[in-house]
Parts: sequence; structure tokens; C-alpha cells
Amino acid sequence: MPHPFDPVLLRSFITVVEEGGFTRAAARLNLGQPTVSHHVRRLELAAGRKLLNRDTHSLETTVDGDAMLGFARRILDADARARSYFTGAKTRERLRFGASEDFVLSGLPNLLRDFVRGHPLVDLELTVGLSETLYETLDHGALDLIFCKRREGDARGRSVLRDDLAWVGAGQALDPKQPVPLVLYPPPSVTREIAIATLDRAGRSWRIACTSGSLSGLGAAVFAGLGVMPHSRRLMPQGLTDISAASGLPALGQVEFVVVGSARVLRGPAAALADALVESRGRLTRMRLMAAVNVAGGV
Repeated sequence: MPHPFDPVLLRSFITVVEEGGFTRAAARLNLGQPTVSHHVRRLELAAGRKLLNRDTHSLETTVDGDAMLGFARRILDADARARSYFTGAKTRERLRFGASEDFVLSGLPNLLRDFVRGHPLVDLELTVGLSETLYETLDHGALDLIFCKRREGDARGRSVLRDDLAWVGAGQALDPKQPVPLVLYPPPSVTREIAIATLDRAGRSWRIACTSGSLSGLGAAVFAGLGVMPHSRRLMPQGLTDISAASGLPALGQVEFVVVGSARVLRGPAAALADALVESRGRLTRMRLMAAVNVAGGV
């Protein structure tokens, strides 16, 4: 059933008002005058109000006609925008992307900026979190693509880069007789588990000096001298130091960063972003200054 305020009727009404008569409106719309008159009568019937005062010499809108004129223009504007949106060559797509906290200070923001500019019809929704949490969110169907550390025993995904895990500090010496002060992500965390397991195997005692869910928080704690943290060597925040060799701490091994999709075969925006990550692996390790560490040389 057609809507009582059919855009065709509204368009005829607006044109009659703008042209000041039915004859000129009919010529502008390329319609017969009886047709335009019929449109206006149908609109008045739908509104239940008289919209025009007209005689053989003049035509003017009533109070209700003035109100209808405003409504009609807004309705036709919304109709035009809706038609433009839905009749375009492409429809908008949504990409729910999760990235590991490790990359917030890297070249990833610039890569995402270029991706968004190159895909204007993709609504990118970014979630930043711990790798284990991102896996859980992906497996529950709330993310389409994640970029994070490979989870032990999980063979999914494409490898983007491998790197050594390093003990990161602010240049402070560690007392071998004291427990190692650890600055760690909260569980579940891949690097947290690796660091604790490595120290336990080596028989080194340890204590938690700081827990933070953000890389800036961890970096600020390390810069303040509260402790050391395990972190990818190439993604180490600027202002901090790799103390692996000087600390006497056991080697942490390597970590692999992978891009994993919710579908076995990626398509559309998810495939495009995954390809961009793999092809731009060198760009991802370009670190930006960490504001939390570099403000006035302090925390």
C-alpha cells in the first residue's frame, strides 16, 4: 500500500507552490495539468487539511500548507539521500579488527590510516587488547580479524613477523640475590606466561612489581625503575633498553605475530587488511615516541 505522503504527491505540491500555479508546475514536471491537480487533491485528502487557497487569479498556501511544505522538503531530501546510499555501485561493509596491545606505539596506526583512506566504504571497528583476549573474542564471533601473538598450540593464521623476546628495563642493574621485579600484563597474557615459566625453569625467584593492561602503563612503570618486562625486541618502546645480556636473566626465546580471521578463507575487507599487514611487516616495527615516558624526561 503506498504511503499517504507519497514523494510523487509531495513533489507536485512543492512545484505548484514554487511556480505559483498548476500550469507552470505541470510544464516543469512534464506532466498534464489535471495530473498535478489530482496529486494535490490526493495530498490534501491524505493530510485531512486544506493546503492551498486558490481562485482564478491567485494561489497561496494555508497555514497547514506552509507546514506541509516544510515537511515535504525534508521528506524528499531524506528520500534522495536514501536512494543515493542504497543505489550506489557498492554497499558499506563493516570490519571488526582486533590488534595486540604490542602495536599501539608502532607503525600500525599509520597502516590503518592508509587502509581506511583506501577503503572509504569500509567501517573499521578497532579493538585493542591482550592476545589471549582477542582470540577469545574472535572465537565468540565478535571480531572478524585479529593481529596478535600466536597462541601456543594454535596453528591458525598467517605469520606476519617473528622477533626475539627481550628483558626490557630502564638501564637499572638487578640484584641477583633479590626476586626479579616483573612488570607484566594481567592474565591471560602470552608474554606473562612465558616470562614466569622461563624464570621458574631457571630457578629464579620473582615478584610482581606492576600489572597494567596497557603498554603505556607498563612502559611508564619500567621507566620509573619499578622493574623489568618481557617484550618484543623490535617493538620495544623508545626510551627503554634491552637488558637481556647484562641482566643475567634466562633467554625468553621468540614470539610470532600472526593475523587470524574468523573464516578459514578470508574475503573482502578482512582479506585486504590481512594482505596489507603481511606485506608491510617492516613498517610495523617503526616505533613512535611513548608520551607516557617522554614527558619532561619522567613518568
